[in-house]
Amino acid sequence: MEQKLHHLAGALHEKKATDLYALDVTVYCSAFEGLILATAQSERHARSLADHLLEVAHGQNWDYLGMEGYQQAGWILLDFNDILVHIFQEEHRSFYNLEGFWNRGLSIALDLPENDHA
Repeated sequence: MEQKLHHLAGALHEKKATDLYALDVTVYCSAFEGLILATAQSERHARSLADHLLEVAHGQNWDYLGMEGYQQAGWILLDFNDILVHIFQEEHRSFYNLEGFWNRGLSIALDLPENDHA
């Protein structure tokens, strides 16, 4: 799971997603193991990030179970079976505060240049 999580986070970073934050939630969640939060600069950027992750997943033959929020692009959720990726516009990210909701998860150091949450 952690290698896949790092790969997805790296793909987001490569496409200029900001404020990347990753959690291992296996201690209290049985539905999935990891969580990635990212911020996009615009609706177009959010859709582009989601599209890029789908290409990465396809290239790696990873399971992809679905996506929500693509049309509105304020909050896009991608389900890669064991990892959920949330791509937010800044105002949506601060409003929903998933970092606070998942605060019992174990933070995963992403070791990405200029990453605010490592």
